[in-house]
Amino acid sequence: MQGDTTTRALRRRMVVALAHATKDHDHTTAIALRSTLAVLASAEAVQGRPGVRDRGSEPPGQALSELEVAGIVAAEAEQRERAAARYRQAGDPRRASRMLAEAEVLRAFLDD
Repeated sequence: MQGDTTTRALRRRMVVALAHATKDHDHTTAIALRSTLAVLASAEAVQGRPGVRDRGSEPPGQALSELEVAGIVAAEAEQRERAAARYRQAGDPRRASRMLAEAEVLRAFLDD
């Protein structure tokens, strides 16, 4: 069950950091964490479901493994890095910087 503990610890750290970011009005961190936590929740909600079902008959979702959680967080960081490159190319350095800052927030959780 090591994976479950680590995964829950990663998610717990993200939730705690989101609370601090919100309290401190750190919008960049709050946006990055809130959206990534939503992606994780969505992934868990559909984990293991082969097709679309009526909402009323759906069983509860399954917990993601440690590797799946880390993979999703990494993918979210990569998505922001790609967006930053597109913004930079389009001549919008402010948005590029914001995307890179959000990516750094997420990468910090992977480096811990």
